[in-house]
Amino acid sequence: MDRFPGLVDLACHDVRTPLATIGGFAKTLIRSGGLSERDARFVGMIDDAATQIVQLLDQLGLASRIAGDRYEPALAEADTLELAAGSRDDRVHAGGDGVTVETDVETVRRSLAALATAALKWGVIEQVTWTVAGRELSLAPVTADAAPVVDGSSPRDLGALVARMAIEGLGGTMTVGGGTLRVAL
Repeated sequence: MDRFPGLVDLACHDVRTPLATIGGFAKTLIRSGGLSERDARFVGMIDDAATQIVQLLDQLGLASRIAGDRYEPALAEADTLELAAGSRDDRVHAGGDGVTVETDVETVRRSLAALATAALKWGVIEQVTWTVAGRELSLAPVTADAAPVVDGSSPRDLGALVARMAIEGLGGTMTVGGGTLRVAL
């Protein structure tokens, strides 16, 4: 039995306690209002970094649960267009006609957002669009530079790698070709 996924999951869990302390004290200092503008900016940066680390730990923990066959998705109904439109990045657009699916809603929403972010970052482009047709979602443009990162063949983006694991772990598929990422949920 491969114990590595369990070790990674345990490490992610154990790192959360000191990280919660860092984030908690940063938030307390920010709310106290007694900091200079410069110090408040620095403490804000610490708080933002703590939030980013939590997000990375969430991705790594999910990947370890999937790899260790311990992923138990919390299934609920969601509209595929709403899932595609779930990115908080204004550069990610979504349109088309969705349908209701039963899936791990937050995991899929984060996965689709991560794939769009990877296409933007590695493609060095200003916007991407999800086009939804029922259970089929297409993301474009996916440039030639971004394609191997988005499809996971070039391991340069944790979010994209975990997104593929999650989508496939939920029974979906992903393919990239012709400047488009196609996801079937």
